[in-house]
Amino acid sequence: MTKDLQQFRHEVRAWIGDNKPAKPDFVLPQSFLEVETRPQFEYLRDWQRKVYDAGYLGFDVPEKYGGRGVDPARQAIVTQELGAAQTPFLINVIGLSWAGPTILVYGTEDQKTRRLPPMLSGEEIWCQGFSEPGAGSDLASLQTRADKTDTGWNVTGHKVWTTLGHFAKWMILLARTDPAVNKYAGLSYFVFPMDVPGVTVEPLVKITREGGFNQVIFDNAPMPEDALLGKLGDGWKVAMTTLTFERGAAQSSDRHRATQDRQQLLQVVELAKKARRDGRAAFDDPVIGDKLAQLWIDAEAMVLSTQRAGVSGLCSDRPTALAMMHKLLFSEFYQRLSRVACEALGPESMLWMDDPNAPDNAEWPRAFLNSYGFTIGGGTSEVQRNILGERVLGLPKSTTTK
Repeated sequence: MTKDLQQFRHEVRAWIGDNKPAKPDFVLPQSFLEVETRPQFEYLRDWQRKVYDAGYLGFDVPEKYGGRGVDPARQAIVTQELGAAQTPFLINVIGLSWAGPTILVYGTEDQKTRRLPPMLSGEEIWCQGFSEPGAGSDLASLQTRADKTDTGWNVTGHKVWTTLGHFAKWMILLARTDPAVNKYAGLSYFVFPMDVPGVTVEPLVKITREGGFNQVIFDNAPMPEDALLGKLGDGWKVAMTTLTFERGAAQSSDRHRATQDRQQLLQVVELAKKARRDGRAAFDDPVIGDKLAQLWIDAEAMVLSTQRAGVSGLCSDRPTALAMMHKLLFSEFYQRLSRVACEALGPESMLWMDDPNAPDNAEWPRAFLNSYGFTIGGGTSEVQRNILGERVLGLPKSTTTK
C-alpha cells in the first residue's frame, strides 16, 4: 500500500471515530432487508448523507456524476474501515451497488447526470422490481407489462419482495414490452418513478415480525419516455448485468465482507464462552467447539479467497469463479454462524426481542431467521450452484428424464 493510501486509511479511521452515530433508542434493522419504520429510515439515511458529505462515498462514480472519481483502492479502504468500526450500513444499497453501476453501463448522459448524485447522497432511495409471485427463479417468465403510449408507457402488473419499496423514489423495473416474441427478447428495463398514480405498495411481514419487504401493484401506472434504460427489448441483457453486480461478480474485492464475518465469528466465540450449557460454558461443548473451529477455517479461507481474487495471475484460469462464489459463500456462512450462536444459547435462543431476559436482545435468533433472506434474494443457493456449474465449470444444464 502506498504512503498516500495509508494516510487516507488513517484519515478515514479518525473521521469514523469522531462521527460514528450513537445507538438510537429504537431497534435498528440488521440489514437493508428489514428497514421498516420512518425513524429507522431517517437514522440510516442521515448516516449515508454524512459519509457522502465527508467525501467518503462514490469512489466508483466519476466526479461529473456526483462521485469522487473512480478509485477502487480508496473505495475498498472506506468500506473496510466502515465494516471494521461496525458502523450502521448505508441504506441505499440497491442504488449504490446495483442500480448505479447498471446506469453507468447503459444509461444516457441525462440519466447519469440526473439520477446518480441524489442516489449517492441518499436523497433518492432505490428499489428493485424484478421478482413476481409467479416468476421467481424463472425471471424471464414475468408478466408485468409496459404498454407504449403517446407520452411514454403504462405499467400493469405485480412485483414482490420489493425491499425498501415503501421509501423508494425510483425502481429498476423489468417489464414485458412485447408478448409476441421469445420471453427473453420481449423484456425491457426501466427506471420507474415510484411516486406516480396507480402504484400501490403493500408491506409483507416476515417470520421475525419485521417489515421491509413489500409487494408493489401497478394499475396503468404512467412512466415517461426517457424511463427506458438501454435499448427496447434488451431488458434481459441489462437485468443480467444488474444481477452480476448484485451477486458480486463485478466487484474487485469483498474483503470488507470477509473481515466483517470474521468479526461476527469472534462475537459468537465470546457468546459461547458466556452461555451456560449443563453447568459449563457452551464453548467447552465439543460439538459447539468443532463447529466454531470449522467456521473459523471457513472465515479465514474467505479472507484469503477475496485477496486472491484481486490478483489476476492467481485466477487467470477461471477469472470469474471466486467473485461469483462470494454471494453463495458469504450468505451460507452467515446462516451457519447465526445457527451455531443459537445452538450455544440453547433454550434462551427461543426468547424474543420483547423479552427482557433475551440475551443481546435476541440478536442472534433474529439473525438466524433473517439469514434466509440472503440465501434466497439475488438467486437462491441452488440457483447460485447452477450458475457456477454452467458458467464457471462449463457443465451442461441439468435435464429432467421422463
